[in-house]
Amino acid sequence: MSLANGRPYLAIPGPSVSPERVLRAMHRSAPNIYEGALVEMTDGIMPDLKRIAGTKHFATIYISNGHGAWEAALSNVIAPGDKVLVPVTGRFGYGWAEMAQGIGAEVEVIDFGLRDGMDMDRVAATLAADKAHKIKAVLGVHVDTSSSIRTDMRGLRAALDAAAHPALLMADCIASLGCDRFEMDAWGVDVMVAASQKGLMVPPGLGFVFFNDKAAEVRAAMPRVSLYWDWTARATPEFFYQYFGGTAPTHHLFALREALNMIHEEGLEAVYARHATLAEAIWAAVETWGEGGPIELNVADRAMRSHAVTSLRIGAPHGTALRRWTEYEVGVTLGIGLGMSTKDDPKGDGFFRFGHMGHVNAHMVLGMLASVQAGMSAIGVPYGPGGLDAAAKVIARG
Repeated sequence: MSLANGRPYLAIPGPSVSPERVLRAMHRSAPNIYEGALVEMTDGIMPDLKRIAGTKHFATIYISNGHGAWEAALSNVIAPGDKVLVPVTGRFGYGWAEMAQGIGAEVEVIDFGLRDGMDMDRVAATLAADKAHKIKAVLGVHVDTSSSIRTDMRGLRAALDAAAHPALLMADCIASLGCDRFEMDAWGVDVMVAASQKGLMVPPGLGFVFFNDKAAEVRAAMPRVSLYWDWTARATPEFFYQYFGGTAPTHHLFALREALNMIHEEGLEAVYARHATLAEAIWAAVETWGEGGPIELNVADRAMRSHAVTSLRIGAPHGTALRRWTEYEVGVTLGIGLGMSTKDDPKGDGFFRFGHMGHVNAHMVLGMLASVQAGMSAIGVPYGPGGLDAAAKVIARG
Protein backbone atom coordinates (compact mmCIF):
# COMPACT_ATOMS: atom_id res chain seq x y z
CA MET A 1 0.00 0.00 0.00
CA SER A 2 1.24 3.49 -0.87
CA LEU A 3 -0.08 6.86 0.27
CA ALA A 4 1.37 8.51 -2.84
CA ASN A 5 -1.75 8.13 -4.96
CA GLY A 6 -3.31 11.49 -5.67
CA ARG A 7 -1.74 14.68 -6.89
CA PRO A 8 2.09 14.53 -6.60
CA TYR A 9 4.20 17.45 -5.44
CA LEU A 10 7.43 18.16 -7.33
CA ALA A 11 9.50 19.87 -4.62
CA ILE A 12 12.73 20.01 -6.62
CA PRO A 13 14.62 23.24 -7.40
CA GLY A 14 13.30 23.50 -10.93
CA PRO A 15 11.27 22.88 -12.93
CA SER A 16 9.00 24.42 -10.34
CA VAL A 17 5.24 23.97 -10.06
CA SER A 18 3.41 25.74 -12.90
CA PRO A 19 0.18 27.42 -11.74
CA GLU A 20 -3.10 26.33 -13.28
CA ARG A 21 -3.50 29.84 -14.69
CA VAL A 22 -0.21 29.47 -16.54
CA LEU A 23 -1.06 26.02 -17.88
CA ARG A 24 -4.51 27.16 -19.02
CA ALA A 25 -2.93 30.11 -20.84
CA MET A 26 -0.89 27.66 -22.90
CA HIS A 27 -3.87 25.47 -23.81
CA ARG A 28 -4.94 27.13 -27.04
CA SER A 29 -4.49 26.96 -30.77
CA ALA A 30 -1.39 28.43 -32.41
CA PRO A 31 -1.68 32.18 -33.10
CA ASN A 32 -0.61 34.36 -36.00
CA ILE A 33 3.15 34.88 -35.56
CA TYR A 34 3.41 37.87 -37.91
CA GLU A 35 1.00 40.48 -36.58
CA GLY A 36 -1.83 41.06 -34.16
CA ALA A 37 -2.38 40.02 -30.56
CA LEU A 38 0.80 37.96 -30.09
CA VAL A 39 3.01 40.81 -31.26
CA GLU A 40 1.25 43.29 -28.98
CA MET A 41 1.45 40.91 -26.03
CA THR A 42 5.19 40.36 -26.48
CA ASP A 43 5.85 44.09 -26.63
CA GLY A 44 4.26 44.26 -23.17
CA ILE A 45 6.22 41.32 -21.81
CA MET A 46 9.62 42.96 -22.24
CA PRO A 47 9.14 45.90 -19.82
CA ASP A 48 7.62 43.55 -17.24
CA LEU A 49 10.68 41.29 -17.47
CA LYS A 50 12.91 44.32 -16.95
CA ARG A 51 10.96 45.27 -13.82
CA ILE A 52 11.64 41.88 -12.27
CA ALA A 53 15.32 42.06 -13.26
CA GLY A 54 15.64 45.59 -11.88
CA THR A 55 16.93 47.10 -15.09
CA LYS A 56 15.98 49.88 -17.47
CA HIS A 57 18.32 48.62 -20.15
CA PHE A 58 17.94 45.64 -22.51
CA ALA A 59 16.08 42.32 -22.24
CA THR A 60 16.20 39.41 -24.67
CA ILE A 61 14.46 36.04 -24.92
CA TYR A 62 16.01 32.85 -26.28
CA ILE A 63 14.32 29.56 -27.00
CA SER A 64 16.59 27.62 -24.65
CA ASN A 65 17.19 26.43 -21.13
CA GLY A 66 19.59 28.11 -18.71
CA HIS A 67 22.60 26.56 -20.42
CA GLY A 68 21.55 28.27 -23.63
CA ALA A 69 21.29 31.58 -21.77
CA TRP A 70 24.83 31.04 -20.46
CA GLU A 71 26.15 30.56 -23.98
CA ALA A 72 24.10 33.43 -25.42
CA ALA A 73 25.45 35.88 -22.86
CA LEU A 74 29.05 34.74 -23.25
CA SER A 75 28.91 34.70 -27.05
CA ASN A 76 28.06 38.39 -27.19
CA VAL A 77 30.92 39.66 -25.03
CA ILE A 78 33.67 37.00 -24.91
CA ALA A 79 35.82 36.21 -27.93
CA PRO A 80 38.05 33.13 -28.25
CA GLY A 81 41.19 33.76 -26.25
CA ASP A 82 39.56 36.24 -23.86
CA LYS A 83 39.93 35.51 -20.16
CA VAL A 84 37.13 35.23 -17.60
CA LEU A 85 37.29 34.93 -13.83
CA VAL A 86 34.81 32.54 -12.19
CA PRO A 87 34.47 32.53 -8.39
CA VAL A 88 32.69 29.23 -7.67
CA THR A 89 30.37 28.23 -4.82
CA GLY A 90 28.88 25.06 -6.31
CA ARG A 91 28.34 22.96 -9.41
CA PHE A 92 26.68 25.65 -11.49
CA GLY A 93 29.63 27.99 -11.23
CA TYR A 94 31.69 25.25 -12.80
CA GLY A 95 28.98 24.74 -15.43
CA TRP A 96 29.20 28.36 -16.58
CA ALA A 97 33.00 28.14 -16.54
CA GLU A 98 32.85 25.04 -18.74
CA MET A 99 30.53 26.87 -21.14
CA ALA A 100 33.08 29.69 -21.38
CA GLN A 101 35.82 27.18 -22.12
CA GLY A 102 33.60 25.70 -24.81
CA ILE A 103 33.53 28.96 -26.76
CA GLY A 104 37.29 29.31 -26.51
CA ALA A 105 37.75 31.49 -23.44
CA GLU A 106 40.60 31.18 -20.98
CA VAL A 107 39.06 30.49 -17.57
CA GLU A 108 40.46 31.17 -14.11
CA VAL A 109 38.42 29.55 -11.34
CA ILE A 110 38.51 30.45 -7.65
CA ASP A 111 36.83 27.60 -5.79
CA PHE A 112 35.31 28.61 -2.45
CA GLY A 113 33.93 25.15 -1.69
CA LEU A 114 30.38 23.92 -1.21
CA ARG A 115 29.53 25.47 2.18
CA ASP A 116 31.07 28.92 2.31
CA GLY A 117 30.41 32.10 0.40
CA MET A 118 32.94 34.03 -1.62
CA ASP A 119 35.87 35.77 0.03
CA MET A 120 35.50 39.12 -1.71
CA ASP A 121 38.97 40.23 -0.59
CA ARG A 122 40.44 37.27 -2.45
CA VAL A 123 38.43 38.15 -5.55
CA ALA A 124 39.54 41.78 -5.31
CA ALA A 125 43.20 40.71 -4.94
CA THR A 126 42.95 38.54 -8.04
CA LEU A 127 41.49 41.44 -10.00
CA ALA A 128 44.08 43.88 -8.67
CA ALA A 129 46.86 41.53 -9.76
CA ASP A 130 45.51 41.62 -13.32
CA LYS A 131 47.40 44.81 -14.23
CA ALA A 132 47.01 44.21 -17.97
CA HIS A 133 43.23 43.76 -17.61
CA LYS A 134 43.26 40.43 -19.40
CA ILE A 135 40.15 39.40 -17.47
CA LYS A 136 37.19 40.54 -19.57
CA ALA A 137 34.38 39.34 -17.33
CA VAL A 138 33.65 38.02 -13.84
CA LEU A 139 30.99 35.30 -13.84
CA GLY A 140 29.08 35.08 -10.56
CA VAL A 141 26.21 32.73 -9.77
CA HIS A 142 23.72 34.62 -7.61
CA VAL A 143 22.21 31.41 -6.19
CA ASP A 144 23.98 28.14 -6.91
CA THR A 145 21.21 25.57 -7.21
CA SER A 146 23.46 22.76 -5.99
CA SER A 147 24.87 24.23 -2.77
CA SER A 148 22.05 26.80 -2.19
CA ILE A 149 24.68 29.46 -1.47
CA ARG A 150 23.50 32.99 -2.28
CA THR A 151 26.27 35.34 -3.40
CA ASP A 152 26.32 39.05 -2.61
CA MET A 153 26.52 40.46 -6.13
CA ARG A 154 27.11 43.91 -4.69
CA GLY A 155 30.24 42.47 -3.10
CA LEU A 156 31.51 41.34 -6.49
CA ARG A 157 30.84 44.81 -7.89
CA ALA A 158 32.72 46.33 -4.95
CA ALA A 159 35.66 43.99 -5.63
CA LEU A 160 35.78 45.15 -9.25
CA ASP A 161 35.53 48.79 -8.23
CA ALA A 162 38.21 48.45 -5.55
CA ALA A 163 40.60 47.13 -8.17
CA ALA A 164 39.48 49.79 -10.69
CA HIS A 165 38.99 46.87 -13.07
CA PRO A 166 36.96 47.32 -16.28
CA ALA A 167 35.75 43.71 -16.57
CA LEU A 168 32.06 43.06 -17.01
CA LEU A 169 30.13 41.70 -14.04
CA MET A 170 27.89 38.86 -15.24
CA ALA A 171 25.30 37.23 -12.97
CA ASP A 172 23.51 33.89 -13.22
CA CYS A 173 20.04 34.39 -11.71
CA ILE A 174 18.54 31.20 -13.12
CA ALA A 175 17.60 29.89 -9.66
CA SER A 176 16.95 33.23 -8.01
CA LEU A 177 15.01 35.53 -10.34
CA GLY A 178 11.60 36.25 -8.84
CA CYS A 179 12.54 34.58 -5.53
CA ASP A 180 15.62 36.22 -4.03
CA ARG A 181 15.92 39.98 -4.35
CA PHE A 182 17.99 41.05 -7.34
CA GLU A 183 18.50 44.59 -8.63
CA MET A 184 20.62 44.57 -11.76
CA ASP A 185 21.15 48.30 -12.25
CA ALA A 186 21.41 49.28 -8.59
CA TRP A 187 23.95 46.52 -7.92
CA GLY A 188 26.12 47.34 -10.93
CA VAL A 189 25.59 44.10 -12.86
CA ASP A 190 26.33 44.40 -16.58
CA VAL A 191 24.85 41.11 -17.86
CA MET A 192 22.34 38.79 -16.22
CA VAL A 193 20.97 35.43 -17.34
CA ALA A 194 17.82 33.64 -16.20
CA ALA A 195 15.36 30.98 -17.35
CA SER A 196 11.64 30.34 -17.28
CA GLN A 197 11.30 27.17 -15.20
CA LYS A 198 12.01 28.34 -11.66
CA GLY A 199 10.82 31.57 -10.05
CA LEU A 200 8.99 32.59 -13.22
CA MET A 201 6.77 29.48 -12.97
CA VAL A 202 6.79 28.67 -16.71
CA PRO A 203 7.72 25.25 -18.15
CA PRO A 204 11.34 24.90 -19.30
CA GLY A 205 12.10 26.37 -22.70
CA LEU A 206 12.84 30.09 -22.37
CA GLY A 207 16.20 31.64 -21.54
CA PHE A 208 16.64 35.34 -20.78
CA VAL A 209 19.65 37.63 -21.13
CA PHE A 210 19.61 41.18 -19.77
CA PHE A 211 22.44 43.61 -20.51
CA ASN A 212 23.34 47.26 -20.11
CA ASP A 213 25.02 49.89 -22.29
CA LYS A 214 28.53 48.89 -21.21
CA ALA A 215 27.90 45.32 -22.35
CA ALA A 216 26.36 46.59 -25.58
CA GLU A 217 29.58 48.50 -26.30
CA VAL A 218 31.60 45.33 -25.76
CA ARG A 219 29.30 43.49 -28.15
CA ALA A 220 29.75 46.21 -30.78
CA ALA A 221 33.53 45.66 -30.66
CA MET A 222 33.30 41.87 -31.03
CA PRO A 223 34.83 40.53 -34.26
CA ARG A 224 31.89 38.19 -34.81
CA VAL A 225 28.88 36.69 -33.03
CA SER A 226 26.83 33.83 -34.42
CA LEU A 227 23.59 35.08 -35.91
CA TYR A 228 21.36 33.08 -33.59
CA TRP A 229 23.08 34.09 -30.34
CA ASP A 230 23.55 37.74 -31.33
CA TRP A 231 21.47 39.84 -28.96
CA THR A 232 21.54 43.05 -31.02
CA ALA A 233 18.40 42.58 -33.10
CA ARG A 234 16.64 40.68 -30.30
CA ALA A 235 16.99 43.66 -27.96
CA THR A 236 15.79 46.24 -30.50
CA PRO A 237 13.85 44.29 -33.13
CA GLU A 238 12.65 45.94 -36.32
CA PHE A 239 10.50 42.90 -37.08
CA PHE A 240 8.73 40.60 -34.62
CA TYR A 241 10.64 37.44 -35.58
CA GLN A 242 13.90 39.12 -34.54
CA TYR A 243 12.87 38.87 -30.89
CA PHE A 244 13.50 35.14 -31.16
CA GLY A 245 15.84 34.63 -34.11
CA GLY A 246 12.97 32.99 -36.00
CA THR A 247 9.59 31.51 -35.08
CA ALA A 248 8.29 32.71 -31.73
CA PRO A 249 7.87 30.24 -28.83
CA THR A 250 4.17 31.05 -28.94
CA HIS A 251 2.72 28.96 -26.11
CA HIS A 252 5.59 29.67 -23.77
CA LEU A 253 4.92 33.37 -24.35
CA PHE A 254 1.27 32.93 -23.35
CA ALA A 255 2.48 31.15 -20.21
CA LEU A 256 5.04 33.86 -19.46
CA ARG A 257 2.47 36.60 -19.87
CA GLU A 258 0.18 34.96 -17.33
CA ALA A 259 3.03 34.26 -14.90
CA LEU A 260 4.14 37.90 -15.06
CA ASN A 261 0.53 38.95 -14.45
CA MET A 262 0.50 36.82 -11.30
CA ILE A 263 3.79 38.25 -10.04
CA HIS A 264 2.69 41.82 -10.58
CA GLU A 265 -0.76 41.20 -9.06
CA GLU A 266 0.91 39.91 -5.90
CA GLY A 267 3.59 42.61 -6.02
CA LEU A 268 7.29 41.88 -6.31
CA GLU A 269 8.01 42.95 -2.72
CA ALA A 270 5.30 40.56 -1.51
CA VAL A 271 6.77 37.79 -3.66
CA TYR A 272 10.18 38.32 -2.04
CA ALA A 273 8.60 38.38 1.43
CA ARG A 274 6.67 35.15 0.79
CA HIS A 275 9.81 33.34 -0.33
CA ALA A 276 11.76 34.66 2.66
CA THR A 277 9.14 33.48 5.18
CA LEU A 278 8.79 30.04 3.63
CA ALA A 279 12.56 29.64 3.60
CA GLU A 280 12.71 30.66 7.27
CA ALA A 281 10.11 27.98 8.07
CA ILE A 282 12.23 25.34 6.36
CA TRP A 283 15.37 26.47 8.20
CA ALA A 284 13.57 26.40 11.54
CA ALA A 285 12.37 22.84 11.01
CA VAL A 286 15.75 21.53 9.87
CA GLU A 287 17.68 23.26 12.64
CA THR A 288 15.31 21.75 15.21
CA TRP A 289 15.52 18.27 13.68
CA GLY A 290 19.29 18.58 13.64
CA GLU A 291 19.43 18.95 17.43
CA GLY A 292 18.74 15.23 17.71
CA GLY A 293 19.99 13.76 14.45
CA PRO A 294 22.34 14.03 11.47
CA ILE A 295 20.28 16.34 9.25
CA GLU A 296 21.70 19.84 8.78
CA LEU A 297 21.51 22.81 6.43
CA ASN A 298 24.40 22.95 3.99
CA VAL A 299 24.88 26.69 4.53
CA ALA A 300 25.51 27.79 8.11
CA ASP A 301 25.48 31.55 7.50
CA ARG A 302 21.86 32.68 7.21
CA ALA A 303 22.87 35.69 5.11
CA MET A 304 24.23 33.32 2.47
CA ARG A 305 21.18 31.04 2.27
CA SER A 306 18.92 31.20 -0.75
CA HIS A 307 15.18 31.81 -0.38
CA ALA A 308 14.55 29.60 -3.44
CA VAL A 309 16.42 26.36 -2.76
CA THR A 310 17.83 24.66 0.33
CA SER A 311 20.58 22.05 0.17
CA LEU A 312 20.74 19.59 3.07
CA ARG A 313 23.19 17.11 4.51
CA ILE A 314 21.93 13.97 6.20
CA GLY A 315 24.72 11.44 5.59
CA ALA A 316 24.95 8.56 3.13
CA PRO A 317 22.88 6.64 2.26
CA HIS A 318 20.06 8.49 4.01
CA GLY A 319 19.66 11.27 1.43
CA THR A 320 18.84 8.89 -1.40
CA ALA A 321 16.77 6.62 0.85
CA LEU A 322 14.72 9.56 2.12
CA ARG A 323 14.08 10.91 -1.39
CA ARG A 324 12.89 7.54 -2.58
CA TRP A 325 10.62 7.07 0.42
CA THR A 326 8.94 10.47 0.12
CA GLU A 327 8.41 10.08 -3.64
CA TYR A 328 7.06 6.54 -3.65
CA GLU A 329 5.25 6.48 -0.32
CA VAL A 330 3.75 9.97 0.01
CA GLY A 331 4.07 11.55 -3.46
CA VAL A 332 6.62 14.28 -2.66
CA THR A 333 9.65 14.42 -4.95
CA LEU A 334 12.73 16.04 -3.42
CA GLY A 335 15.82 17.22 -5.28
CA ILE A 336 18.89 15.03 -5.66
CA GLY A 337 22.20 16.09 -4.12
CA LEU A 338 23.37 17.48 -7.46
CA GLY A 339 27.03 18.46 -7.46
CA MET A 340 27.38 17.66 -3.76
CA SER A 341 29.37 14.46 -3.96
CA THR A 342 32.45 14.07 -1.78
CA LYS A 343 35.41 11.69 -1.65
CA ASP A 344 33.59 9.60 0.95
CA ASP A 345 30.23 9.93 -0.81
CA PRO A 346 30.95 9.94 -4.56
CA LYS A 347 27.29 9.55 -5.55
CA GLY A 348 25.97 12.26 -3.25
CA ASP A 349 23.76 9.80 -1.35
CA GLY A 350 24.07 11.87 1.81
CA PHE A 351 22.52 15.01 0.33
CA PHE A 352 19.15 16.20 -0.92
CA ARG A 353 17.52 19.54 -1.74
CA PHE A 354 14.24 21.36 -1.24
CA GLY A 355 12.96 23.53 -4.05
CA HIS A 356 10.71 26.32 -2.73
CA MET A 357 10.50 28.70 -5.65
CA GLY A 358 7.75 30.34 -7.63
CA HIS A 359 4.23 29.00 -7.15
CA VAL A 360 4.65 27.76 -3.57
CA ASN A 361 2.77 28.58 -0.38
CA ALA A 362 2.59 27.71 3.31
CA HIS A 363 0.60 24.50 3.09
CA MET A 364 2.88 23.15 0.36
CA VAL A 365 5.98 23.78 2.48
CA LEU A 366 4.42 22.46 5.69
CA GLY A 367 3.22 19.36 3.84
CA MET A 368 6.69 18.81 2.40
CA LEU A 369 8.29 19.14 5.84
CA ALA A 370 5.77 16.76 7.42
CA SER A 371 6.49 14.24 4.64
CA VAL A 372 10.22 14.49 5.31
CA GLN A 373 9.70 13.97 9.04
CA ALA A 374 7.57 10.92 8.29
CA GLY A 375 10.29 9.68 5.96
CA MET A 376 13.01 10.03 8.58
CA SER A 377 10.86 8.03 10.98
CA ALA A 378 10.21 5.38 8.34
CA ILE A 379 13.84 4.82 7.35
CA GLY A 380 15.18 5.06 10.90
CA VAL A 381 17.00 8.40 10.86
CA PRO A 382 16.94 10.09 14.29
CA TYR A 383 15.87 13.71 14.58
CA GLY A 384 15.12 16.24 17.26
CA PRO A 385 11.46 16.78 18.20
CA GLY A 386 9.52 19.94 17.42
CA GLY A 387 10.64 20.64 13.87
CA LEU A 388 7.14 21.00 12.49
CA ASP A 389 6.14 23.18 15.44
CA ALA A 390 9.11 25.45 14.76
CA ALA A 391 8.12 25.80 11.10
CA ALA A 392 4.49 26.45 12.02
CA LYS A 393 5.53 29.25 14.38
CA VAL A 394 7.39 30.98 11.52
CA ILE A 395 4.31 30.69 9.32
CA ALA A 396 2.07 31.98 12.13
CA ARG A 397 4.27 35.06 12.52
CA GLY A 398 3.98 35.71 8.80
